[in-house]
Amino acid sequence: MANENTTSRRGFLTTVATIFNGLVAAALAVPVVRFVLSSVTRGRASGYLSWVPLGRVNEFPEGETRLATFRNPYVMPTDGKTVDTACWVRRVEGDQFQVFAVNCAHLGCPVRWFPQSGLFMCPCHGGAYYRDGSRASGPPERGLFEYPYKVENGLVTIQAGELPTPGASMAYLGKKPPCAG
Repeated sequence: MANENTTSRRGFLTTVATIFNGLVAAALAVPVVRFVLSSVTRGRASGYLSWVPLGRVNEFPEGETRLATFRNPYVMPTDGKTVDTACWVRRVEGDQFQVFAVNCAHLGCPVRWFPQSGLFMCPCHGGAYYRDGSRASGPPERGLFEYPYKVENGLVTIQAGELPTPGASMAYLGKKPPCAG
């Protein structure tokens, strides 16, 4: 008579295969879970809402537009030089500024400032913008995108975690995008 506590060959192999498949599933789940939770575990959950310094107020003369760079607060180890982002800073008067994204509102090409004509020009498709960022001509349907800014203790800072577009992040804040008329 066969012992009821003995395991058959089929039962043994089923148990070994189940354990092996469980280990493989756990090994594959670890990187997926780490990716999903990475922004929270690295303390960058509020990276998109952080304020980044551009420079002192006196570095931007009244009535002039200057190119400034900032370090994107949402940085990955593989980003390299792409974390250094450019923007156009226009000091209207006093502590009143306009900070424009360097990207054209049409397809994202970098715009250049031409002080002689008082226009931002896009080299890709001929888009032009006035000094206040509003659309002058060309294919763009709206003005340049603006970063929210504030001046504290003589320092100009912007909220620069993501490109300011009239997308979801503005909807979360309940504000009308600055480029909308």
